[in-house]
Amino acid sequence: MNTKAAEELPAVSVIMPVLNEERHLRTAVRHILEQDYAGPMEVVIALGPSTDRTAQIAAELVAEDPRVRTVENPTGRTPAGLNAAIRGSSHPIVVRVDGHGLLTPGYITTAVRLLGEMEAANVGGIMHAEGETEWENAVAVAMTSKIGVGNAAFHTGGLAGPADTVYLGVFRREVLERLGGYNEEFVRAQDWELNYRIRQDGGLVWFTPQLRVTYRPRPSVKALAKQYKDYGRWRRVVTRYHRGSVNLRYLAPPAAFLGVMLGVVLGAAVHPAFLAAPVAYLLGIVGGALVEGRGLSPKAKALLPVAFATMHLSWGFGFLTSPRSLARKVIGSRTRSAGDVVAERG
Repeated sequence: MNTKAAEELPAVSVIMPVLNEERHLRTAVRHILEQDYAGPMEVVIALGPSTDRTAQIAAELVAEDPRVRTVENPTGRTPAGLNAAIRGSSHPIVVRVDGHGLLTPGYITTAVRLLGEMEAANVGGIMHAEGETEWENAVAVAMTSKIGVGNAAFHTGGLAGPADTVYLGVFRREVLERLGGYNEEFVRAQDWELNYRIRQDGGLVWFTPQLRVTYRPRPSVKALAKQYKDYGRWRRVVTRYHRGSVNLRYLAPPAAFLGVMLGVVLGAAVHPAFLAAPVAYLLGIVGGALVEGRGLSPKAKALLPVAFATMHLSWGFGFLTSPRSLARKVIGSRTRSAGDVVAERG
């Protein structure tokens, strides 16, 4: 690309909230800095109170490349870190990346082009899960299959078009500032909640399979269970905060959880016939693993039903047990005004 064309490209701010990301941070930032985007670019890392070497690695990255800098995120919460990074950045296009997400080549160039072509407020693509261990490989398959996550295009792929939400996102700064940025009360589901407000504001959220971000799954059953319990818990908060935003897809994990738990309890206490529901669920995920696990090693294939069950049941449990008091707290707080975000920037 010639110099004149590069000068016409909008400058890009890449924002990255991190907490205990020593395993992936350096690689994630390298994938950003090696993008082929010809316009100006900065990377702003919001540092949470990590207990590993994340802060040290971030300091090394700042020393190595003038495009990288850090801001503090004392709470460690993702939406607070995102807003801190937005305030600490300055360019008209804002690209969200996580500390364990790896941008694929051409990601920023494609996203900026589509923002203009589609006149979109936010564009994004596929959360392409890839593991590094047998367990992570099983989770990666579960997170990219309809058996694991339903028909969410940003997990399983699909045709380009308007979407309820996308993975991470590439935004126009003016939209983020007008809407007040991320709602910091949403520890999880902050992407979905922000995209809902963008759509309510008349903005277009555009999905395209051209954009892919490599995602590293949680490294253990316990970590995956916590992640999906939190997903379910906070998605319930979203449905209470934004009335009318319920999707039938969100009710499948709670239904599965109730069916399995009630079947086990009633099957043991009343009659074995009630075990039909949990047995059917077990056969379903085992059968699904045989189909979806083709290409996995025998160990990873054996772990795939565990990944399915962990995701479904943890999400369902989180959704069903999400306290109304949490939603009332979020509703009471409301989102900060756009003026607050603008005033605090810089």
